[in-house]
Amino acid sequence: MAIAVKLDDLLYARRMTLTELAERVGITIVNLSILKTGKARAIRFSTLEAICAVLRCQPGDLLEYLPDAEGDRSDAHAPESEAA
Repeated sequence: MAIAVKLDDLLYARRMTLTELAERVGITIVNLSILKTGKARAIRFSTLEAICAVLRCQPGDLLEYLPDAEGDRSDAHAPESEAA
């Protein structure tokens, strides 16, 4: 997994349950749980904004980039240097 979701840490720090966050954000607990467990493939900016507003955090507090064990995927998009 290249992006880690740190929702558990934020909920613990804010002393808030997943159910309470789901109610305040206005999304289902199932969708929030999918995000929390790292199984989500995408997140809408509006959802991210709502979560950050309720938890009073920045997107970087919620999401963390972790390079793959095989190396940084951005290398695959970089042009190869030409040999002389």
